[in-house]
Amino acid sequence: MPPEDHPMRYRLANELHARPFPNVAAPAQAIFLAIKQPTDAAKRDRGLDRTHLLALLDRFGADHPAPDATHFFGDLGKFRLKWEQHTEFVTYTAFLPASGERPFDPAAWEAFPEDWLARAPGHRITSAQLRIETAPPSEEEIAARLAGWMVPESLAVSRVLDASAVIAGDFRIDSNGHMRFAMFCAPEADSRRIGRIVQRICEIETYKSMSMLGLPMASRISNRMGEMDESLAHLVTAMTGHLAKPAETLSELLAIAAELEKLQTESVFRFGATGAYEALVNQRIEVLREERFMGRQTFGEFMMRRYDPAMRTIKATERRLLSMSERAIRAGDLLRTQVDVDRSAQNQALLASMDRRADMQLRLQKTVEGLSVVAISYYAVSLVVYLIAPLAEPLGTDKTMLTALAVLPVVAGVWLMVRSIRRSMEK
Repeated sequence: MPPEDHPMRYRLANELHARPFPNVAAPAQAIFLAIKQPTDAAKRDRGLDRTHLLALLDRFGADHPAPDATHFFGDLGKFRLKWEQHTEFVTYTAFLPASGERPFDPAAWEAFPEDWLARAPGHRITSAQLRIETAPPSEEEIAARLAGWMVPESLAVSRVLDASAVIAGDFRIDSNGHMRFAMFCAPEADSRRIGRIVQRICEIETYKSMSMLGLPMASRISNRMGEMDESLAHLVTAMTGHLAKPAETLSELLAIAAELEKLQTESVFRFGATGAYEALVNQRIEVLREERFMGRQTFGEFMMRRYDPAMRTIKATERRLLSMSERAIRAGDLLRTQVDVDRSAQNQALLASMDRRADMQLRLQKTVEGLSVVAISYYAVSLVVYLIAPLAEPLGTDKTMLTALAVLPVVAGVWLMVRSIRRSMEK
């Protein structure tokens, strides 16, 4: 008997094949759309994305994917649709026949009905139109076509996958609201390889757009950090001198540290996702194995000049935020130590004052104790005199003499009694 399979074995194995590459034969065209819900990934309702997909499939009478599917590829009659659900967004790619002589014909977007697009559960993060042609015989003809289709200043062109194709794009949004990419395929390139190149281009554009979402957050946080950095520097400088109100200074430092921690909490996911998307962009470009075309910049060079500075800004902001948070915590610890030392000195002074007060209280108590002996003795002598007064006549003396004789013993007895009580209380 074979060993029992792990409950997740087949699901994990099938995950490796969940997103197959499309097969595309030149000439053709593709339109690509990525939609992101306005909430973060944790609060995203994936059911809305699936409902939106099913509404499109029902328009064309296509079969539905499995309930838990994150990928769909099917024939909708006029075009083939590829749908993918990712952590933060969903993508729709429609593969259509070539558009004839008019390049990047906006009519291709009629594949996605306008009312269906208007009900999308989120915002368009990017959209692109790809023109796929068989490569003309000369490089000059390719260059001439690209000059008419795209902006030369930002145009990136390269040969990919051992000269299987020439890909080009200017990463600008055209008048119809879409990015433009062109692909000139070698006659011997098969449909699977063309499909892989198309998929890589779409992924580069999508992951590039998603990673750039960290830049506005980095700018906002950087502006706020500039204000807090000035306050933090002022507080740290004040710590080197005499602080009139160290407790208030500590409260201000803790407020800055708390706000920095809040900024870290708000940005940790976005900055982490930016790093992951950046790695995917670079990896997708790397697997294309670019070669220079007619001295033009490659996709990798374009990203190095235009895209990498934004990524470095985000990383620098992330590092600065972490550094400021650590500085605020260290300054708070130092000031807290100083406050504790000051409080210890105050406590010592208070204890010394209490000791002096206790000594005074003891001296006062002894004084009162002496007076108490006198007072008690006075009443005790009166009682003793009442007791021994009948003995005055038999003893041949008077009452005054008996009173005088009784004073010293009574005072001594009272003093001994009070002393005994005080000693027993001190023990």
